[in-house]
This record gives sequence, C-alpha cells and structure tokens, in this order.
Amino acid sequence: MNEEKKKAVAALKTCRGQIDGIVNMIEEGRYCIDISNQLLAAEALVRRANKLILAQHMQTCVMEAMENDEAKEVKLKEITDILSKLLA
Repeated sequence: MNEEKKKAVAALKTCRGQIDGIVNMIEEGRYCIDISNQLLAAEALVRRANKLILAQHMQTCVMEAMENDEAKEVKLKEITDILSKLLA
C-alpha cells in the first residue's frame, strides 16, 4: 500500500471513530450545533481520503494509461465523470 492509501485509510479510521461519537452524541441528546460541527469534521475527513485516493489514481493508473490511446480515453472519461460528481 502506497503512502496516499495509508493516509486515506488513517483518515477513514479516524472518521469511523468520529461517526461512532456522533451517534452517541445524538443518542445522548447533545446540543445540535455541537453535533453538526462534528458531522462537518467527519465530512472533511472523507473528502481528504477521497483526494488522496484520486491523487494516487492520477499518479499511477492515469499515468500508465497515457501510453495507450484507448486506455487514455477511458481514464480521462473516468476523471471527468468523478469531477462532475465532486463539483455537483
């Protein structure tokens, strides 16, 4: 596993712990703004993990595909599609 994937896994594990904490906060009837702030922090970790995974994909899979015209078109479409989802 490369460094980007290790960092993504670490961020997601942290997020998993945060989600468990958020569930407990809701069950305990904690203040809504505090819950919302924790939700935003969890979302940020998921976004960070996604950026790391996409950066790794660009550095490996997409770079390799640039040597093959057919594969290049497929990878560029994948990137275009994922960017459309991210920016929606």
